[in-house]
Amino acid sequence: MNAAPSDPLAREQAHLTASRAALRAMREDVESLDIRDVTANWVNAQILQGQIDERVKALADLSHTPLFFGRLDFLHAPGADLAEGAENKGSEATSAQGRGWETGGRFYIGRRHVHDADGDPMVIDWRAPVSQPFYRASKKDPQDVGLRRRFGYTGGDLTAYEDEHLSDTTEAEQVSKLLQEEIERPRVGPMRDIVATIQPEQDEIVRGGLGGSVCVQGGPGTGKTAVGLHRVAYLLYAHRERLARTGTLVIGPNRSFLHYIEQVLPALGELEVRQATVADLVAHVEVRGTDEPEAALVKGDARMAKVLRRALRSHVTMPTEAVVVVRGSRRWRVPAYEFEEIVRELLARDMRYGAAREALPQRLAHAVLVQMERSGEAPDDRVQDAVARNAAVKAAVKAVWPQVDPARLVLRLLGDAEFLAEHAEGLLSEAEQKAVLWAKAPRTPKSAKWSAADAVLIDEAADLVARTHSLGHVVLDEAQDLSPMQYRAVGRRCTTGSVTVLGDLAQGTTPWATRSWGEALAHLGKSDAVVEELTAGFRVPREVIAYASRLLPAIAPGLAEVNSVRQSPGSLSVRHTDDLDAAVLAACAESLRNEGSIGLIAADDRVPALAAALAAAGVTHLSPGEETTPDTRLTLVPAPLAKGLEYDYVVLDEPAAVVAAEPDERTGLRRLYVALTRAVSGLTVLHSAPLPEALADADAA
Repeated sequence: MNAAPSDPLAREQAHLTASRAALRAMREDVESLDIRDVTANWVNAQILQGQIDERVKALADLSHTPLFFGRLDFLHAPGADLAEGAENKGSEATSAQGRGWETGGRFYIGRRHVHDADGDPMVIDWRAPVSQPFYRASKKDPQDVGLRRRFGYTGGDLTAYEDEHLSDTTEAEQVSKLLQEEIERPRVGPMRDIVATIQPEQDEIVRGGLGGSVCVQGGPGTGKTAVGLHRVAYLLYAHRERLARTGTLVIGPNRSFLHYIEQVLPALGELEVRQATVADLVAHVEVRGTDEPEAALVKGDARMAKVLRRALRSHVTMPTEAVVVVRGSRRWRVPAYEFEEIVRELLARDMRYGAAREALPQRLAHAVLVQMERSGEAPDDRVQDAVARNAAVKAAVKAVWPQVDPARLVLRLLGDAEFLAEHAEGLLSEAEQKAVLWAKAPRTPKSAKWSAADAVLIDEAADLVARTHSLGHVVLDEAQDLSPMQYRAVGRRCTTGSVTVLGDLAQGTTPWATRSWGEALAHLGKSDAVVEELTAGFRVPREVIAYASRLLPAIAPGLAEVNSVRQSPGSLSVRHTDDLDAAVLAACAESLRNEGSIGLIAADDRVPALAAALAAAGVTHLSPGEETTPDTRLTLVPAPLAKGLEYDYVVLDEPAAVVAAEPDERTGLRRLYVALTRAVSGLTVLHSAPLPEALADADAA
């Protein structure tokens, strides 16, 4: 038996090598499973094989992703409560009471659980209760941790470590250099997980229970998106069986954003989380049109839900004739007044339109069965079902409670001025009704040029007809830009589940941007959600966020300014120029001399000119959502697509143009605030026109 290396770093490297070998063995064990004799048929075999394939993927050893990033040495064996609390605790909880205790309470914390051939843990999943002190322990509250060790990696090789002796109160608490380096590591490619750098206030949100909804208000660089994604990963760990049945969903503002974040959950071993935009959720029709701002504002207003409900229920008419059912030689008659009572009762119960329509023939059949019983017959459920399917009953239901197609309902509402006026009375003004009416109504839903707001209305109508399927948990990112009707569309997807809402009121850039989280949560149907605020910034340098925060009094009065933990002298440069294109090319060339990604952010109408200037200079560039490569690290970003993205270096072209591109100054300043806060290492602001007043005195080389 080989002796353990005497050098601490060599010992840790040996543990990494052994852990990788154990992970490989775990994967090989799954790959070698023979399912031929355990499946009843080919369908079961296909399902089981799919599950095995997913498990193999989840056990992949990513060469450039550290298998573990930290170590905890407890002073005493942790209590059993730290090894419990997960539905899938077999891999973590029981094995955590094995060799970990025998080696003095030492645990390696990583992205996934790894065990040896005996089932004893070599790496503990970061989500396990025993891992929690890695994120929350401090000298003031050591949580029985004697030593916390962080590891530094170069590529996939363990090259450094850093120790914190939490039980030693004589030693001052130090800022971790390895932690700082990980936060400041260049941003090349998609968004990375932050599992090695989660901070205590973030960890509290991540580990919140499944039953409660939470809203996270966080300024730029506070890690709210990462917190939301890691919360999904944690909930899937702690409540896997339940969420496997009910499903999870991450909702982002656009495809570029979803592409940027799509590798975070797979890196944490979670492969089954669906990602979508709100437009994907409500894609009942093809969106081919656009709305004027006034129309979009009205269509997105929550009052439209009441208008739609009135319009839908108007299709129900009171019966004026009796229903006569012929069975053999007998005729059974449900008088009109009794038929009307049944209809009014169903309307009063406020059921879904479709569910009530399905219940109506059964109610009529029941009325017939009561008469049969009074006459001495003994009908059973089969007789009731037969009566409900009777042609006379079907005809009566069709006349009184007709089927309604949601798209056709919205088509009529937006195309028929009288129909709209009838159902919008007391809800929408004449001017608002005029704003949403089509100049020329299309004949069919297929020929209509539906807008994005129209699709949301159709989704609302569809839910009024038939209940939307609810998921177990939904994460909604960049939520501040949703309209009330869009919030309702998301809320329908989690009526019986919970939601994590992520956003920043200062970054709202739509005409209907959220004014308060209380209002937004009410539209979601989650008024009881807890609102948490993240104010510690980890991404944007202090100099850059302080510059951008000059805009806060104008765009979000009363909102707390982000306090960045990163001070980076020289990270901000504001320059006036008479030749904007030349200055942009020079700034991009300067940024490209550094390591990492570069984002050139500009107003929409400046993008073609800048693209041409880059091409003429022989500088290749990408569009948002495209993968950076070592040879192409510059992305030309239209300002409206910058939200949620981050780059090591940002060159911002003409702030005044970014502001002027929006319908009003406040929205324009919010768009500028977003653009100013995308940089991780350095920001260069170039302008030929005067800067907005709040930034006007900031020119600096």
